[in-house]
Formats: sequence, structure tokens, C-alpha cells
Amino acid sequence: MDLKQIAKDTVKTLSSYLTYQAVRTVLTQLGETNPPLAFWLHNFSADKIQDGEAYIQSLFQEKPDLALRIMTVREHIANEVTDFLPEMIRIGISQANTEHRRQHLERITQLNMSTPSPESEQAASDPNLDNSSS
Repeated sequence: MDLKQIAKDTVKTLSSYLTYQAVRTVLTQLGETNPPLAFWLHNFSADKIQDGEAYIQSLFQEKPDLALRIMTVREHIANEVTDFLPEMIRIGISQANTEHRRQHLERITQLNMSTPSPESEQAASDPNLDNSSS
């Protein structure tokens, strides 16, 4: 397990997600102030935003002012969420894992209770075994 590579991949994914959130924010703002530009940005962004850095690069070639605006919003969002993000991730994963374990335990205990064990099936079906004492 290469933890450094996992961290790099996580940063790239988070950066792309923050880019997506910044685009949504800018689209909302433009929808109120410049609907034609919002429409253009919406169409431009479709199917391009999976890689945030490549998206910004291609947007710079088309509309540098929008690229700068999205980068500013993305940076603002990053500054706001990074303070509490590590703790939220740890707590969220811990709680989710606990819930998955609880559900799994409930499933396996219900399964075990609903299916009789082979010994009890054999005893119930064997007429030679007499459970009563005379």
C-alpha cells in the first residue's frame, strides 16, 4: 500500500470535486446576472469536469475570465472546508464502517436463526431418536 500515492490521488479527486462545486457556484451566479454566459458555461462544462485541472486549462483557452473566476471560487471553498475536513472524513468513515458492520451482523444472525443447524434437522427427522424418557 503506497500511502503517498493514495494521498496524491485523494488530493486530485478532491481538487476536481472542488472545481465542480466552484463551477456550480459560478453557474448559479451567472444564471442571475448573465444567463447567456451561464448557458455557455453549462454546455462547455458538460462531460469535461472529471479532471478539474484539465477542465481549467481548456476553459482558459476559451474564456480566461471565467477560468480565473472559477479558480478563485475553488480556492475560497478549499480554504473554508479544509480546516474541518480531516476530522469529518475520519468520523464519517468510522460511523459508516460501524453501520455496515452492524447491518452485516444483523443479516448473519437472522440467517443463522432462520436456518436450523444440521444437527437439529437430523434429530427432528430421525424416528429412531427418542427424546422422551420413559
